[in-house]
Amino acid sequence: MKLKTGWIVLIIILLIILIGGCSLKNTYNKIVALDQDVKSKWGQVENQYQRRMDLIPNLVNTVKGAANFEQQTLTQVIQARAAASQIKVDASDLSPEKIRQFQQAQGQLTQALGRLMVVAERYPQLTATQNFRDLQAQLEGTENRIAVARMDFNNAVQQYNTLIKSFPMNLFAASFGFKEKGYFQAEPGAEKAPQVQF
Repeated sequence: MKLKTGWIVLIIILLIILIGGCSLKNTYNKIVALDQDVKSKWGQVENQYQRRMDLIPNLVNTVKGAANFEQQTLTQVIQARAAASQIKVDASDLSPEKIRQFQQAQGQLTQALGRLMVVAERYPQLTATQNFRDLQAQLEGTENRIAVARMDFNNAVQQYNTLIKSFPMNLFAASFGFKEKGYFQAEPGAEKAPQVQF
């Protein structure tokens, strides 16, 4: 009788270990899947920013053709593009600090492009060219794609961060080295409406 009880206890312990192991495996796999989703979404963000980077030289060359166009504005766009292209973020290290650095460099480029477009409005012969209008439309479309990619990325980060910070998942995630990922956030001053003067 005691021998049968010992076997029953051993079988129960083995079942608990087996069920617990399967649960841990499923938990680990879920975290990995969400981590990979964040990395995939980050790849789309980079893809859209690269699309914008690729359009800028064509835009600058088109604008250079306009007589007496402000050289300083073109120089600022070229410098901001160069600075933004220097910031590389590894998908395995999407920490809040890295995302902030990337976003800051891209924000400077966005501001420089905005100034370029405002200045370009002063040159009717430039804005009348088909090439400039096409590039402007492509750039606007790319900015929309960037916004969508950033939103998708933030949604993926939210799911991942929520999972790894929830109890008891946070204990498990920390033991395997899963860390919080950073979000894209609004640029400083974005809460203020731009001034329009006529």
